[in-house]
Amino acid sequence: MARFVPFIIKTDGSQNISVKIVRMKKSDAVQTEKEPVWQTSWLSDYIQDDAFEKYALKTSNGELVALAAYEILENDVMVHITYIESQPESNPTIVGHSKKYQGIGRVLIAYGIKLSIDHECGGTVTFEAKVPELAEHYVRDYGACPLPSFGGAPRYELSGEAAMNIFVIYLK
Repeated sequence: MARFVPFIIKTDGSQNISVKIVRMKKSDAVQTEKEPVWQTSWLSDYIQDDAFEKYALKTSNGELVALAAYEILENDVMVHITYIESQPESNPTIVGHSKKYQGIGRVLIAYGIKLSIDHECGGTVTFEAKVPELAEHYVRDYGACPLPSFGGAPRYELSGEAAMNIFVIYLK
């Protein structure tokens, strides 16, 4: 039987790094306000909303690589990826040099797809693109489909074959 085995890639391409995705702890959220400060405080009232399931992406030695918040929308038969943020050393909007790790967003989108499957939502996920470059990346590299955004950030859906193409990368 296949199982979900997440990994990220060291930016120099030298190796895949095994990671674990675990429930976010308060200490993980506190780390976002320590040097180097993250783009967003994960202690904010918005992110702390109980409607979101929050997870931490960590290396086997406990390094916090990213945080993600998901909203399970069983009535809408999908999982909404509310927010994903990489550590400052790997966050492309913060880093003035090469990123430490790559593949962070992809593995956390794949985890959203896993949550969608686990909650009988068929693997469908939705999310917003923070910047135009991300929007292009989601469409070009992941096969995401634009959704109406009603004046907000551009919204996208991954489902069906496009979602499975991402998810199966992490099956062993």
